[in-house]
Amino acid sequence: MNTLNLANLGFAWLPLLPLIAVAVGAAIILLVGVRLEDEDSAGLGILALGVLLVSFVCTLFTIGVNAEAFGGALLTDDYTAFFEIVIQAAAAISVALSLDYAADNGLAGAEYYSLVLFAVLGMMLMAAAGDLIIVFLGLETMSIAVYALAGFVRREARSSEAALKYFLLGAFSTGFLLYGIALIYGATGTVHLDGIRAAIVARAASQPYLELGVGLMVIGFGFKVAAAPFHAWTPDAYEGAPTPITAFMATGVKLAAFASFVRVFMIYLGPAAAQWSGVLWVLAALTMTVGNVVALVQDNIKRMLAYSAIAHAGYALVGMTAAGSAAAVLYYLVAYAFATLGAFAVVIVLERRATAGLRIADYRGLAQTRPGLAAAMTLFMLSLTGVPPLAGFVGKLYVFAAAVDSGHVPLVVIAVINSAISAYYYIGVIVAMYMQEGTPEIEPSGASPGVLIGVAIAALAVVLIGIAPTPYMNAARDAFAAAAGPPAQATAFAR
Repeated sequence: MNTLNLANLGFAWLPLLPLIAVAVGAAIILLVGVRLEDEDSAGLGILALGVLLVSFVCTLFTIGVNAEAFGGALLTDDYTAFFEIVIQAAAAISVALSLDYAADNGLAGAEYYSLVLFAVLGMMLMAAAGDLIIVFLGLETMSIAVYALAGFVRREARSSEAALKYFLLGAFSTGFLLYGIALIYGATGTVHLDGIRAAIVARAASQPYLELGVGLMVIGFGFKVAAAPFHAWTPDAYEGAPTPITAFMATGVKLAAFASFVRVFMIYLGPAAAQWSGVLWVLAALTMTVGNVVALVQDNIKRMLAYSAIAHAGYALVGMTAAGSAAAVLYYLVAYAFATLGAFAVVIVLERRATAGLRIADYRGLAQTRPGLAAAMTLFMLSLTGVPPLAGFVGKLYVFAAAVDSGHVPLVVIAVINSAISAYYYIGVIVAMYMQEGTPEIEPSGASPGVLIGVAIAALAVVLIGIAPTPYMNAARDAFAAAAGPPAQATAFAR
């Protein structure tokens, strides 16, 4: 990997520019929104897309750069860039899905889009965290914004209930994470990830405190990735939140949580893997099974996709139990994100005043009324099922193969059985669209260009990432290699 001495460029803050762009953009949208009516929220959405584009361009300049900022608290490497780009893409699609949705549902545009960008800021901080304090700050920045977004439709009781449940359980889980950080600090004498790994390798860490701290951190991360038994908030929060925010929660929040989870555990706590890999094995098996089995009986598509998200967290955890499979986990998360974003985009097209498009029965006969949408939804359902040659199949193949190579054959058997179970409810949506007659009293509403573009991008992504996986898998390998390798020639900034 090329190492760039950014100090010679006369601009030592370049690694931080993606974060600065999002933070400044969020503040500007709030200030601009003071002068605008809520009906002009679409213009603020375009501005939010512009902010994400600027942040994306700044991230491109950090690819291949191996650096740290603020004494190692923030890390700039290809791993950070990988997740920042995927998070920016997920946020951009979510904003595109919101352009008409926010205005139609009376959502205050300035606060709405500003909160989305502040959530993105927290997600990017989690991806770049070089110590546990930054992990916590990023997680809370993201979480507080998403709590508010989940309850943004104030006239809907379900939205308020979603926000309250998410907030209460989120605050409870944060206590576990903070206590775990405190115990790891007590065991190793540092919150810097490099120092924690060094203490573990040198056998200088207090084992009882380290083990307890790691266990509490697993609970904290388990809540954010919606792993069972820490998943109870997920279906209610996904159902009650505005649908574009549900898409954002199911992808952006999960991506950020796994970005930090994988970096902390698979890299810096890797020398202590014997103390946590067994716990993740059990969590993976339980999460896959609970998510898929409960999804079988759902008739609300947002709740079904919520339990689907739980199950897919379990598949990603399968990869985390296998040594050397982090690149497969990264690839899998990208494949999952685009398929899920696309599925929620189709839900938004059909949704009308929170009644039409929410029940799976509403998708009956969609192939006759909206053949393009039905075809796109079919792609997303098949990718989530794991049907070749789509991205979901290749992602599962990489993850399962890595787990088999690591000797976790029983866990892979459980995962394959769960994949077969998931086919029932995913293909059930396809059957409703193509093989059942529609209900004439419910007609699909019109779709905005932003939503249709989101559907098209997601559909293209699940196909391209599946039929040509090599570039994306290589990018995932390079990203993890950059994070795992010692930054021997890293340049420090803003110490």
